[in-house]
Amino acid sequence: MTEALAWATQRIDAASDSPRQDAEILLAHQLGLSRGQLFTRLRETLRLSDAEAFEELVARRVNQQPVAYLTGEKGFWTLTLKVSPAVLVPRPETELLVEWGLEILGEQKSRIADLGTGSGAIALALASERPEAEVIATDASPAALAVARANAADLGLERVQFRQGHWSEPLQGEVFDLIVSNPPYIRAGDEHLPALRHEPLSALTDGADGLQCLREIVATAPALLRPGGWLLLEHGYDQGEAVRGLLRQAGMADIATRRDLGGQERATGARQP
Repeated sequence: MTEALAWATQRIDAASDSPRQDAEILLAHQLGLSRGQLFTRLRETLRLSDAEAFEELVARRVNQQPVAYLTGEKGFWTLTLKVSPAVLVPRPETELLVEWGLEILGEQKSRIADLGTGSGAIALALASERPEAEVIATDASPAALAVARANAADLGLERVQFRQGHWSEPLQGEVFDLIVSNPPYIRAGDEHLPALRHEPLSALTDGADGLQCLREIVATAPALLRPGGWLLLEHGYDQGEAVRGLLRQAGMADIATRRDLGGQERATGARQP
């Protein structure tokens, strides 16, 4: 197996920032092992059927298909989530919204909305940490909601409600303590989009300047927040100033931006006065 991993790492190198890790995850997946178990069996010889299947997985990774789509799952927060090409692969940067949201909520009973939930990552992470919270997640895509509901069932979080609709449309007339969203924010023509071609385009870009969805959410969310409620948004590394401006125009207070582990502005939030 050592030789197979070395070969795969070399093949994947041009398509990934973490070729060795990708190779290990894919081989472990093919063999039905954890990465830890894989390391204890590296001196063993691969069966021909496993070697051929592993080669196919590597070829798909070289074609820039996300590892999570190849294995069908992705770790997020403390959860393991099912993923498919119907949903965006959850990113570690998005955990910033979960961490910030938990700080705001404290231990009080609360109502939370996740707009554009995709795989359900944010909603399910918050629900797992706050059992008393009422969590409602929306998405315009029936296929994405099917993935999110499956994740909720697998995790024993069926109490999370999923509603089909555009951003906050399914929530009209309701009031929340916290609204979170990781909307499409990559601008059309961005140089990074080709490398993300296997993920749903509608979850990545608004087809315009990358701020269209953020504008819409900021315009509609304040009416759904109780006084003192918070809106937290993920955005692009260069969009912090623009999002702060949108929140100021909406009359929100205590506007703040947090940086991701790479030091980039990644999430901005504000309180409803």
